Amino acid sequence: MAEFNFAPFLIFLLLGSCMPISDSGKASDSNQKRMQVSNDFDFQGHRGCRGLLPENSIEGFLYALDLGVTTLEMDVVITADKKVILSHEPFFSHLICRDPSGNPISETSEKEHSIFQMTFAETQNYDCGSSDHPWFPDQKKIPSTKPLLLSVIDTAELHATSTGRPLPYYNIETKSTPEGDHTMHPGPEEFSQLLLDVIFEKGIQNRTIIQSFDIRTLQYIHEKYPDIKLAILVENQAGAKKNLESLGFVPNIYSPEHVLVDKDLVEFCRVQKMKLIPWTVNDKAEMKALIDLGVDGIISDYPDRFIDFLPAGNR
Repeated sequence: MAEFNFAPFLIFLLLGSCMPISDSGKASDSNQKRMQVSNDFDFQGHRGCRGLLPENSIEGFLYALDLGVTTLEMDVVITADKKVILSHEPFFSHLICRDPSGNPISETSEKEHSIFQMTFAETQNYDCGSSDHPWFPDQKKIPSTKPLLLSVIDTAELHATSTGRPLPYYNIETKSTPEGDHTMHPGPEEFSQLLLDVIFEKGIQNRTIIQSFDIRTLQYIHEKYPDIKLAILVENQAGAKKNLESLGFVPNIYSPEHVLVDKDLVEFCRVQKMKLIPWTVNDKAEMKALIDLGVDGIISDYPDRFIDFLPAGNR
């Protein structure tokens, strides 16, 4: 697609200087115990590799694949012309985006820049990669627009094929809430169907997880498309049993904030035959502790910090 017409070697030139980040010295400590996960461990790059490159950007996803991730984790929203595009919020965030005039967006006005009120073409006038990220000082700054999910899939598949890597898996979050229905996004049924239409069009349904905090989208997909893998996202203290009762079925994956993981949760997920994949794990010591507990995967902003844990053939 014309909007993503960049030279294949651009990523190499941009990232050639991206050396693994030390994470308070842990990543470079040669005395740290080296342990490797199994080949079926699901290592996911959060929003691509948000600690290193702009979030939900094509460049970030390609670099995450080069760093050995199994699954590309991403967020989707819907435009006024019913296009599925990547964005963590259904608006242009003041933290990372500049308006079409190149001016920073204020926190008080960011929701006025609603993606659901714009066509896809209009969204391409915003830059969400050139500003300093207040949480990720080492993130490279490059101009970045919010891409179509179709374009992300096409580019990731081509990159994997051309570099001899396995085709990637995709973990796609529906960014919806009951409060936002019909103002910031479509209702859960239409939102889910627009996403699924893209997934089936690209033929990646067997390599796709759909995740959400909004259980309505998961319930719709579970009923209409029972073969699609689903993950419930959790940040509450209610406990896994109550969260599953609210959902109404046992999903393929339980995906809590990493601080909620303990031995009891690991055992509960095993009994329920759910995979346990926590988010967002950026510290190497915490990665090791979670692997020791027996989680089935990890979602991280820093794929480079996980390299030591990967099987040799995946690096």
